[in-house]
Amino acid sequence: MVYDAIVIGSGAGGAPIAYTLAKQNKTVLVLEKGPLIRPQTATALSQFKRDELIADGTEKVLKMKVANSGQPFFSSHVEPDINDEPHIYNDNGKDKATIEGYTAQCVGGGTNLYGGVSLRFTPRDFKLQSFNVNRNLKEDPNGDVKREARDWPFDYNVLMPYYEKTEYLVGLNGTAAEQLKPWNVDNYLKPLKPNPISEYAFKGMVALGQQLNPGSPAKPYRTPLAVITEDHKPSGRKVPVNAEALKTSYVNRYGDPLGMKSSTWVSLLNPIYDLPNLKIKPNCTVTHLESKDGVVNKVHYLDPAGNMHEATAKVVVVACSAIESVRLLKISGMLSDDFNKRINQNQLLGKYFLTHAFGGASGIIPGRVDKSVALDSDWATDLSNNDKFLLDNDLWAGSTIYNNTSDSALPISLFRTIGAMDLDTLWLGLQYDKDLRGDRITKFLDDNFGRRISISFMANQVPQFNNRIELHPDVKDKWNRPVAYINKGWHPHDKYLMDKIAEQCRQILSLAGVTVEGAGGSYQAVNGIVRIANHVLGGARFGTAENDSVLDPNCRAWHFDNLFVTDGSFMPTSGSGNPTHTIEANSFRVADHILSIL
Repeated sequence: MVYDAIVIGSGAGGAPIAYTLAKQNKTVLVLEKGPLIRPQTATALSQFKRDELIADGTEKVLKMKVANSGQPFFSSHVEPDINDEPHIYNDNGKDKATIEGYTAQCVGGGTNLYGGVSLRFTPRDFKLQSFNVNRNLKEDPNGDVKREARDWPFDYNVLMPYYEKTEYLVGLNGTAAEQLKPWNVDNYLKPLKPNPISEYAFKGMVALGQQLNPGSPAKPYRTPLAVITEDHKPSGRKVPVNAEALKTSYVNRYGDPLGMKSSTWVSLLNPIYDLPNLKIKPNCTVTHLESKDGVVNKVHYLDPAGNMHEATAKVVVVACSAIESVRLLKISGMLSDDFNKRINQNQLLGKYFLTHAFGGASGIIPGRVDKSVALDSDWATDLSNNDKFLLDNDLWAGSTIYNNTSDSALPISLFRTIGAMDLDTLWLGLQYDKDLRGDRITKFLDDNFGRRISISFMANQVPQFNNRIELHPDVKDKWNRPVAYINKGWHPHDKYLMDKIAEQCRQILSLAGVTVEGAGGSYQAVNGIVRIANHVLGGARFGTAENDSVLDPNCRAWHFDNLFVTDGSFMPTSGSGNPTHTIEANSFRVADHILSIL
C-alpha cells in the first residue's frame, strides 16, 4: 500500500499533520517509537498511574565507556534506558552520556509529560534579525547576533490563525488579556483558581511592572496551560463536576492518567483513532529513510518484535524531536547516496542546534500552603518582553516570565530535586548530602515543604554554527546505529541575558516579601553545558534561501519532493517562551500546505 502520508512521531510536530490529513480522508500511517498509553476508564486503569511511583525514580547505572560511566541516572517507563540509547555530549573534551534531550517515547510524545505551559511567541520573535540589524550589543564583541540571527520566513500574522486553531483543538486554559501579542479569537478555557502561593508571584509581577514602566506597566496574565478546565467539545473530553478537583500537581514531568492534560494523543489522535484511513503503529522504531531522485520512496522500521518492515507514501513527515530527527536524517544519509547528497547539500544539517536561555529565582514564603492543589503555573508576565526593556538593557531578545506553582509540591518531588537542575542530577543532592538524616530531614521538610516558590523564564538563545548535532564516531545504540553527539555551548550574550532576566525574577520575589535563596541562569548549573530542559530546537532550520537553511518555508527539505520535518528542529531562533504551542501551530500550517499538494 502507498499511503498519502507517513508521519514519524506523534507529538507536537507530527500529530497535527496526521489529524488534518486523516480528517480530509487521506490515508495516514503514524509510526511511534513508544507505547500507546490510554487514560483510565471505568473498567481499566491507565499505565500513567505508575508515574506517581517510578517517574525519574528507578535508579540505573551507566555502563558504557564514557567519562561519567558508573554514575546513576533515572528515567521513567516512557524514556529510553540510557545504556540502550544515550545522548552523548562533549563536556570540555570529555564525552559524557545524558538522558537530557529525550522528551517521551509514547503516542503523544513529550506532550504527555510536559508541564503544559503553552505560550505564543511575540511578533518580534519572528523578526530578530531585523530587530537587531542596526544594534551593537553588549557581550557580543564579534557581532554574532548580526551575523547569525535569522528572521523566520513568515511573520506572526501568518501563524496567528494556527495559534487559534491549536488553542481550540488541543484545549488550553488561560487569559489573553495583557499578553503582548495580537489577538483575534480567544479560544481559551476558563482557568481554575490560582493556588495561594501564586499570590506572591502576582504581587511581585505587578510591583516590578510598575517600577519598570510606571506609565504603562506590563500586567500579569493567567499562564496558558494545556489542561482542560471545562468540557472540551473537539476531543469529547469531559471534566469532573467539580473542575477544581483537577488541581493535583501531577502535571509537570508526569503523564496524566485522567486525560485532562491536552497531549496530542487525547486531543488530536484519539478522537480520530477509529478512522479507517488512519493507522497508528506504536512500539515501532524507524531506522532510516531511503530516496531515489529526490523522492523518499521507503521508510524502514522495526516492529515491536524486532522484525524489519518497509512502508511507502507520497509524503513523509519526520517529527521525532530535534535531536533524534537530525540523527535519523544523518543515518539515512550514511546509507543512501541519493539521500546524503540532497540532505547535506549545504552542510547545515545538525548545525545551529538551539535550546533556550533559561533560569529564574527561588525562595521561601513566610507561611505554608498546600501546593498539591495546583496545576503547573498560575501567572505569567511579559514585562521583560517589550522593546523598551530590551533597548534599555541592551538585550537581543526578550523573555516570558512565569511562576512554577507545582514545583516541590510533594515530598518525593522536593527530595528528588534538591540541588538538581536537570534529569542527569535528580536525587543527587539528597544522595550526597550525608548530613540530611534524622532530625535534619524533619527540619528540611519544615523549612521547605509547602513554602518554596520559584519564578522561571525562557528566552531566545543566540544561534551558533558550532552548536550542533552530529553522529558519534564510536558509541552505538542497541540496534548498532550511531547515537546523537551533542556539541553545545553558551554564547557570552546568552549568559548576559540570563543574568539580566534572572535578576527580574529575583526582584519579583523580593518585592512580594519572599526570602530569596538564589537566582541565576542555567549556564551556572553543574551540568550547564548540556542543560536542555528538553526544549530541543534547531538543527534543520527553515528559511527562504537553500544555501542558508535545511528546509524551505513550508518545512520541506530542499532538493526533496516529499520530505518534511516539523518538530522543533525547523526553528531558526528558539522564541521567548516554551516551544510546544508554536510547534503545534506550525504543524497545522504545514498540514494545510501538504493537503494542497496531495
